[in-house]
Amino acid sequence: MKIKIKYSWVLSVITGLTLFGCADFLDRKPLQATLADSQQSVLEGQALGLYYIAFNYAGTNTLPWIDFNSIRGDDENKGSSLTDGAEVITEFETFQYTKDDWATDTYWNDHYYLANQASQLISIARASKATDEASKKNIGEAYFWRAYAYYELVKAYGEIPVFNYYYATTAGGIKAKSTVDQVYAQIDSDLDSAVQLLPVTWQTATSGYPGRVTVYTAHALWAKSFLFRPTPGWAKVIEHCNVVKNSGVYSLVPNFPDIWKDGVGGVGKNSSESILEFQAYIGSGGTNNYGVPWGTSQNIRQGGASVDWNLGWGWNVPSQTLVDAWNTLEPTDPRMACTILYSGQSDGGPATGGYGATLPPYSSTTPGASGFLDRPYWNKKVYSDPQMRQYTGEIGSSGGADWINHRVIRYADVLLMLAEASNETGDASTALTMLEMVRARARNSGTNPSALPPVTATDQATLRQAIKNERRWEFAMEGHRFHDLVRWGDATSFLAGLGYQPKNQYYPIPQPAINQSGGILIQNPNY
Repeated sequence: MKIKIKYSWVLSVITGLTLFGCADFLDRKPLQATLADSQQSVLEGQALGLYYIAFNYAGTNTLPWIDFNSIRGDDENKGSSLTDGAEVITEFETFQYTKDDWATDTYWNDHYYLANQASQLISIARASKATDEASKKNIGEAYFWRAYAYYELVKAYGEIPVFNYYYATTAGGIKAKSTVDQVYAQIDSDLDSAVQLLPVTWQTATSGYPGRVTVYTAHALWAKSFLFRPTPGWAKVIEHCNVVKNSGVYSLVPNFPDIWKDGVGGVGKNSSESILEFQAYIGSGGTNNYGVPWGTSQNIRQGGASVDWNLGWGWNVPSQTLVDAWNTLEPTDPRMACTILYSGQSDGGPATGGYGATLPPYSSTTPGASGFLDRPYWNKKVYSDPQMRQYTGEIGSSGGADWINHRVIRYADVLLMLAEASNETGDASTALTMLEMVRARARNSGTNPSALPPVTATDQATLRQAIKNERRWEFAMEGHRFHDLVRWGDATSFLAGLGYQPKNQYYPIPQPAINQSGGILIQNPNY
């Protein structure tokens, strides 16, 4: 496997391993020690390759991921120009799913590739009988990433083939589907191994590796997985969330807009709230470019406006439904101004995550016309810092924002999962406490002390709806909404007007995979 490693901490690790290898040779250490070092180097390289796949591959972190996780919800639209990726509107906004195109095939293929490469690391470790502490951590990483891949796949497709072994041939990758329960059983097995092997931190007195998964990352993912099962495992959600909460490692960033600051010296990257965060980095003038297109794919698209506003591809934009719902249900919420950018208006300045600029206007009658942007709203959570544009050189005709990290799991998610599970098990007191922690942070991020009044209702139904609403506002534009609606049983109520039917919970399995299987892999029902 040939992998181009792109992250600064990855390069540091590889450089260190190379230097230590030379020292081992020059010091004439015993052969057995040298072989052990070599084996560990192989596992370390394999482990870092898993991060590269997760962070860089399209199916795991760019347009296909956005299609599956964001655009299918009612609060996000495809965005960009009307003619750019027009097929995505049909497929993902109106639920006329297709069985074979680039985005859908890539989502399937890239997650299976991630899972299989994780299995390869586990296989190598078993063959070499690696038992040193460094190797155990690498093996734990492999178990985590395999669980993560299957978690993403089972949410997207339901019944899928499960491989708990490495396969090196096409024939080896052909297998009948497992049930949803069997997929989650594999996720449980992998995460159980991961929490036994992963460290509590990768930080040492002299160095650290931001973005590398820990035992708490595994517990957070495990909690999330119990939300999506045919019968949610509320007690298990509470158990795993409490492990993360009681660790004392995480806290909410005091000011909500600071979460998204990716500029030079920005506090948002790998903050106290970061549990799983996909890494990106670009140095001065584009040097040391370890960037990924997560931010570029969603930043403002120039349209007919000045080239100065050519900040990205413009995908994943707020819908009118989100704007209207927020204004109706929680109009004083400071997070709205930190989440939605409005064409033709000020970006709000630093208080709301802006930079003091005024966006070009939007024209509904002549989209793409000179001087106008193509959409009325944009995702402010990936709004690029002008200083970083200058610093990296990603500006104007070479516009982009490839330095922006993807916040996959935040501590706020753990608190709201704990609130939801506590309410469902009759513990309204804990549910209210967790809910208020998130609301208080949002309230204190604005200038109106009466905004977002504390929720006081203790009856289960009212509190359930309050938690649902809170997830909507807190995680708007982050790729949670569609799957939340599905697991709550609310998808038909909110999405039927867009064309959603119950079968649309799961996407059809890509036709090329079915064709390749020779009939062993069966298409999902009703497709």
